[in-house]
Amino acid sequence: MRGLRLRLLVLAGALVVGSATIVGIWKLANARCFQLVGQMTCRVATDEKLVALTFDDGPTPQGVEAVLPTLDQYGVKGTFFLVGEAVARQPILAQQLRAAGHELGNHTYTHRRMLGRSLRTYTDEIERTDALLRASGESRPRLMRPPYGKRLIGLPTAAADAGYLIVMWDVEEPGTDNAAEYADRIVRQVRPGSIVLMHPMHGNREMVRDALPRVVEGLRSRGYQMVTMSELLKAKEN
Repeated sequence: MRGLRLRLLVLAGALVVGSATIVGIWKLANARCFQLVGQMTCRVATDEKLVALTFDDGPTPQGVEAVLPTLDQYGVKGTFFLVGEAVARQPILAQQLRAAGHELGNHTYTHRRMLGRSLRTYTDEIERTDALLRASGESRPRLMRPPYGKRLIGLPTAAADAGYLIVMWDVEEPGTDNAAEYADRIVRQVRPGSIVLMHPMHGNREMVRDALPRVVEGLRSRGYQMVTMSELLKAKEN
């Protein structure tokens, strides 16, 4: 009986340790401002009232057709983290973004979750997208965002080998379907050096597209200048 109890205690201990390990790995994979290898940023340390608007996924016709005129109207430049497959399908959209002076970043080729895959897979995801970004006019792509923000060691290692900086964010999209509330909550979160995450590309994200002018106007009313990620990074260097 004693031996059975001991075995049960050992098993219970192993389960607790295993569960804690899994939880720890999951938290690390989702950490916004920490990773084990390679360079990353979730906000730039600066006292200047600068902020980077970053747009994930796509490009899609509905996203580009809505966002591009809005940014042009306000004279604002943004950074677009594009999916290689989407660029391959409609390269003209990425070219339009770059021709308008916006920055293009790497969001992998397939936008699959980048966990538990081979290093070759990570490298291929980055390199295929890199080639498409260069063909779109981004002569030296160096910024990447992991799909869903998830990464452990493999993707950061491949990104570092390819000369990429991983860009996360410190201003999350609020969970609301109201454009005015969405914009207000984003503006209230921003501080000098912030990186804002937005998803205007998908067909069901019309609310985000409607909120964009409110975000720009709200930030300007607070004295913020909206710049590309590369420009924001230069503020840290100065």
